[in-house]
Amino acid sequence: MIRVVLVDDQPLIRTGIRALLDAEDDIDVVGEGATGLEAVDLAVKMAPDIVLMDVQMPEMDGIEATRRIVGDERLGDVRVVMLTNYGIDEYVFNALHAGASGFVVKDTEPDDLLQALRVTVRGDALLSPAITRRLISEFVSRPADVLPDADLDLLTNREREVVALVAHGLSNDEIAERMVLSPMTAKTHVSRAMTKLGARDRAQLVVLAYQSGLVAARGG
Repeated sequence: MIRVVLVDDQPLIRTGIRALLDAEDDIDVVGEGATGLEAVDLAVKMAPDIVLMDVQMPEMDGIEATRRIVGDERLGDVRVVMLTNYGIDEYVFNALHAGASGFVVKDTEPDDLLQALRVTVRGDALLSPAITRRLISEFVSRPADVLPDADLDLLTNREREVVALVAHGLSNDEIAERMVLSPMTAKTHVSRAMTKLGARDRAQLVVLAYQSGLVAARGG
């Protein structure tokens, strides 16, 4: 069961998303909030798998709330998926810096939102289809010391290759197809690379890949 805290300052948006999530057998909405402060409090109280969080909210925005949740050692298993109206823009870049694990635009198809939650829990995705892989190229062209330098010497050659493909936006299934591996083997390589480099999730692995120079940024 995927336990979700839903945070958005628009009651109509919350009601619609909750109705969608409540209809799923494998998703349970365990809390709702309307501000960033409530998001942090609910994350601590409920320890959900995912906080599905709006960007712009009163009292504290979703980016600062994400930063606090990710930085709380008690919440190491909590992932934040950002809801945004804005697509590829500064809000999304800032949310990625803050530690968000995924992004979904509010006008995405319902099935895409559900899939985003499921793959985020698996650690198998960074972006929703509506945001697109272009975000990665644009994000990494803006240097930011958001993580310690990665020691690539810790990785095997195969793991380096896998990390590079993750940084280009490929899912585990796509990596498996590209490298002629089983999906489980691809997932194992990704997991081992994350552990060796100290990456919290797939988003951080992408950042580390570019910051370390393993993959070169391309123009948007």
